[in-house]
Amino acid sequence: MSTQHSTPNTQHAKRNVLVTGGAGYIGSHACQALKAAGYTPVVFDNLTTGHRKAVQFGPLVEGDIRDGAALKAAIEQYQPIAVMHFAALIAVGESVEKPADYYHVNTLGAWQILNAIRETSVGGHLIPFVFSSTAAVYGIPASSPISEDFPHQPINPYGQSKLMVEHMLLDYAHAYGLRSIALRYFNAAGASLDNSIGLENRNPTHLIPVALEALLGTRPELQIFGSDYPTPDGTAVRDYIHVADLATAHVAALEHLLKADNSTPAHMALNLGTGQGLSVDEITASIERVTGKVVPASKHPRRAGDPPALVANSTKAQTVLNWKPEHSDVETIVRTAYAWRQTLS
Repeated sequence: MSTQHSTPNTQHAKRNVLVTGGAGYIGSHACQALKAAGYTPVVFDNLTTGHRKAVQFGPLVEGDIRDGAALKAAIEQYQPIAVMHFAALIAVGESVEKPADYYHVNTLGAWQILNAIRETSVGGHLIPFVFSSTAAVYGIPASSPISEDFPHQPINPYGQSKLMVEHMLLDYAHAYGLRSIALRYFNAAGASLDNSIGLENRNPTHLIPVALEALLGTRPELQIFGSDYPTPDGTAVRDYIHVADLATAHVAALEHLLKADNSTPAHMALNLGTGQGLSVDEITASIERVTGKVVPASKHPRRAGDPPALVANSTKAQTVLNWKPEHSDVETIVRTAYAWRQTLS
């Protein structure tokens, strides 16, 4: 497997951060936030779902996270002070059909990264690790909002593959002293505030980009699954967080790990959300209000496995990281997503 390296930024090597999956949706926004905070993101991505044009904030290393030699070469060349790990397969439905792929990429891939960190460590010192996890580790919770101590009962291979990595991080903390934070996202949404990067997927599955495609005429309609949930308007409720807020949380997690001492837990998991739920109908109404256009939609029976409400309790993240969402009001989410989606039309 060939690996291509850009010229290393030796002048700022002490501020390099290796970002796996940095050419993807959330990873590219994290790179933007890292650059704004004075770091140099070094993107490690095989570009199968990521996009070269999203790598705007630092060098690119083309490689696959399952290639341990390529990972070690990148770490040795750029000498990062930490790793942010986003690279993963993320389609829940596909994970049910192709579980082998998800365990191979998501779980084995993470192991390869952790192994590369161990094998390139100096004096047994392992650089810290920020992990892109998911609310899917909770499965279908009995109630909402969801705290980090809720039972972990994923209902699909995607959630299982991510939870297995969290277990690895806890074991690596105990055995090897690895410091890590797993960030469990709820519904990432929106695009960069300057409209420079966003969700590139031309066949999205998430509510807001799907609704915008219906509004813009690139798909016939928005299909709404479930209108009889025990929610105020009968449609499912989710916690939408702006991708820029997710990005700043990753930088805050990085800086928390870099300044950690022996009194700080070596590993922790934190929810990232707003604590406020919005229903499908509320999102659709917001899109119509912001754009002044109608979203063609039809309603269908519930899908199996879709819970009525998933809302985060993010108090722990706000306290530990001194972070809070600043751009996750629904108008900003919709406005930035709409501006970006128009650039893809």
